[in-house]
Amino acid sequence: MSEAQQATYRLIQDHEGVPVKAWVHGVHLEDAALKQLQNVARLPFIHGWVAAMPDVHWGLGATVGSVIPTVGAVIPAAVGVDIGCGMMACQTSLTASNLPDSLRRIREEIEKAVPHGRSSGHGRRDKGSWNDPPLRQQEEWANLLPRFKAIQEKHPRVSGNTVVHLGTLGTGNHFIELCLDEADRVWIMLHSGSRGIGNAIGRYFIELAKEDMGAVLGELPDRDLAYLTEGTRHFDDYVEAVEWAQDFARINRRLMMEAIVRALENSGELPPFTLTEMAVNCHHNYISREVHFGRPCLVTRKGAVRAGKNDLGIIPGSMGAKSYIVRGLGNPESFESCSHGAGRMMSRNEARKRFTVEDHMIATEGVECRKDEGVIDETPAAYKNIDAVMEAQKDLVEVVHTLRQVVCVKG
Repeated sequence: MSEAQQATYRLIQDHEGVPVKAWVHGVHLEDAALKQLQNVARLPFIHGWVAAMPDVHWGLGATVGSVIPTVGAVIPAAVGVDIGCGMMACQTSLTASNLPDSLRRIREEIEKAVPHGRSSGHGRRDKGSWNDPPLRQQEEWANLLPRFKAIQEKHPRVSGNTVVHLGTLGTGNHFIELCLDEADRVWIMLHSGSRGIGNAIGRYFIELAKEDMGAVLGELPDRDLAYLTEGTRHFDDYVEAVEWAQDFARINRRLMMEAIVRALENSGELPPFTLTEMAVNCHHNYISREVHFGRPCLVTRKGAVRAGKNDLGIIPGSMGAKSYIVRGLGNPESFESCSHGAGRMMSRNEARKRFTVEDHMIATEGVECRKDEGVIDETPAAYKNIDAVMEAQKDLVEVVHTLRQVVCVKG
């Protein structure tokens, strides 16, 4: 490894575990996140080292913004409960000059077309679910159902909203945006995952891993790092369930994109348009079988995007900040990964206490979005500076397009 390569990340060495390579130059690494990284690094099945991205911050068991390569085991909590969460973005033939002066109606049409927020289960399309899903959702669910039934046959307790969540956004930091790139071309971008069923799968196997470990669970640096060992039934079942949830998440994003396009076409606010060739649909909470440094391993990316050579990815900023379409540089030191966003600077509760609606309105000036107490926890100041995050990982990705939001729909 050259001096130049070493200078791009902070090497954190703990005599009790493998190293941590953290791309955090110029960005804050909180003590709680550092401790979690070191806890993971002490596990006996880590392949090489743990990689931390510049958006790294505390999470359940393992940090958000970490890349964990393992051999012979998997940690369900390191994947988390938002299995398959990720991004999708499509470039359109529209330009800024095609947009109306007021974007409010366009935001409202998107909100009508894509259920968002918490599911009511009572047919309220504007709140995340409906009792009679549209035909496209039913068609996609028919393809997913056989594999899901096979999972349920082995684990009957795995249950949750399924078809009614296909094509829905969810809550928290999930969003839909219209953005403009450096040439003022309009992009559609969205962020969501496997919704309620992914959450159910994640929680079930996190607890199952703890049960399987039994008395030795107390020997772990953190009980939430309970793992499943390869060769056991539950390891295979978990990997199968996660891969299914990841497929659910990818299809969920695609269905929402289709609904958004129809909403824009039918809004009466825009001229006819097409989607261009530039489109990305990538996970950032998932597992993947890969080969690194000559050895097959299972890579867990919790809040990280694959950035193999020429891989396209999406790194969004917060509601009022820039976002990026990027191309991976294939850096082996990060296990060919990059950040999945800006990363939180503080918890949601702290953000609600610290910022006001007026603060949020100033921070999101020029963006057609909600400006009320319900989204204060997502205000831009609750996140790290996206420019600093991008600078810290300039050896992991190159910027293809820089986007700025003009419409933002939050769950």
